[in-house]
Amino acid sequence: MRLSDFWRLMDDEFGAGYSRVLAADLVLAALGGRTAAEALKAGVPPKSVWLAVCEMQDVPPERRLGRDIKPRR
Repeated sequence: MRLSDFWRLMDDEFGAGYSRVLAADLVLAALGGRTAAEALKAGVPPKSVWLAVCEMQDVPPERRLGRDIKPRR
């Protein structure tokens, strides 16, 4: 997963404004007590960070892949 995909998923699930607050403030035990922003900066793969956020925020499994995006033609 690319970093841009991480932010798209965050924005889609939590909203563009709140996703930034959540990434900066929510401490994720699964990532060693770091926030999502700290974990990304430390080089933790975006997919691992996204899944940790999903677990902490109880995002249902069916929404963890994000919304369907139509391919560009």
